[in-house]
Amino acid sequence: MTHHQEKARPRAELFACLTVATSLAFGAFATAARAETVVKWMHVETVPSNLKVWEEIAAAYHAAHPDVRVELQFLENEAFKAKLPTLLQSDAAPDFFYSWGGGVLRQQSQTGALQDLSSAMKADGGTWAKSYKPAALDGLTFDGKTYAVPYRMGTVAFFYNKQLFQKAGIKAEDIKTWNDFLKTVKTLKDAGITPIAGGGGEKWPLHFYWSYLVMRNGGQAVFDKAKKNEGDGFLDPAIIKAGEQLAELGKLQPFQGGYLGATWPQTLGVFGDGKAAILLGFENTEANQAKNAGDGKGLAADNIGRFPFPVVEGGPGKVTDTLGGLNGWAVTKKASPAAIDFLKYLTSPEQERKMAAAGMIIPAALGAEDGLKNPLMRQAADQLAGSTWHQNFFDQDLGPSVGRVVNDVSVEILSGQMSAKDGAQMIQDARALE
Repeated sequence: MTHHQEKARPRAELFACLTVATSLAFGAFATAARAETVVKWMHVETVPSNLKVWEEIAAAYHAAHPDVRVELQFLENEAFKAKLPTLLQSDAAPDFFYSWGGGVLRQQSQTGALQDLSSAMKADGGTWAKSYKPAALDGLTFDGKTYAVPYRMGTVAFFYNKQLFQKAGIKAEDIKTWNDFLKTVKTLKDAGITPIAGGGGEKWPLHFYWSYLVMRNGGQAVFDKAKKNEGDGFLDPAIIKAGEQLAELGKLQPFQGGYLGATWPQTLGVFGDGKAAILLGFENTEANQAKNAGDGKGLAADNIGRFPFPVVEGGPGKVTDTLGGLNGWAVTKKASPAAIDFLKYLTSPEQERKMAAAGMIIPAALGAEDGLKNPLMRQAADQLAGSTWHQNFFDQDLGPSVGRVVNDVSVEILSGQMSAKDGAQMIQDARALE
């Protein structure tokens, strides 16, 4: 999957189409030749300014540890995914690599290729583990075993055009419940304003609505049971109700014309051009709407507001339950103690603060969010810091095969092509086949 996080789908936005496969060694050749340990770091990255930060971090570590040489290999998204499975089963496996977490990380852990980091993180009274936000560590832990070091977090929330809200007489702070949100959609339509920029061409942007509604209607207990194929699974009444609420939104025809064919960049452009009042998007929406707007500037920063996905009346899900990305560094069995030590350095609050200041990430390290300079990014970080349940994107958490069905079903329910119950049954059937 290439999305989520613009990615920084972290998705197509973070990863450009350029193919970059560079191995960078730090230090003079003489020093490299004497190096006792080589640490191989494999990442998905193509943004030059970000590459520079990575290089600086690795160089600083090498300066303090001249007997350790860090080799960075940066690949374009699809090349990374194509190459990684083979590498993990070979002698050329990296010491650690970028992971999206969720079902993919779980599958990788089941191959025996990954190292269980639980003991290392719990050593010395758990000092290392305690340096991360609990939700970040929990999301990379399966059956009590941690398979990746937390690196970045992201969350999906509603962004809105303040001028259009003012024109329609709407206050974002009044949107507390799903019914309030539906009322907002109707009010915007009555004012002659397209309520929401929607992207159905790639499908995953619309699965955010279904996912959040499942979270709000069922809470973590219902989703966890469905994921484990326990009880009613995805046929739980709360999940079917979520689908019915999604269909209700679809009947209001809230999106721009042609939304079912719109790509994510086009959707960002619709919002950035002021042609829709609301967008359900990533933490870096402000920068990406500007990049994809017709004039390359988009909405002014002070014209963009942000609010969380509202609660569903009567549902156990909290407004503080968040949906979004959770990325980490998965460590292979061959990784040396030096690789583990470098990872501690790389994901320390000090280094994560540096990445945050560069606008690269919302840090997983506790306290590092104070490096964020962008107000909307800081709001997202604060929301994550107070998250009561941070859920990785459903289509990633459930693994590739079920994830595709989730995306398909979300679009078909929203567009009135499928009933909520039939959609839930399709997802349940896909889960049962795994």
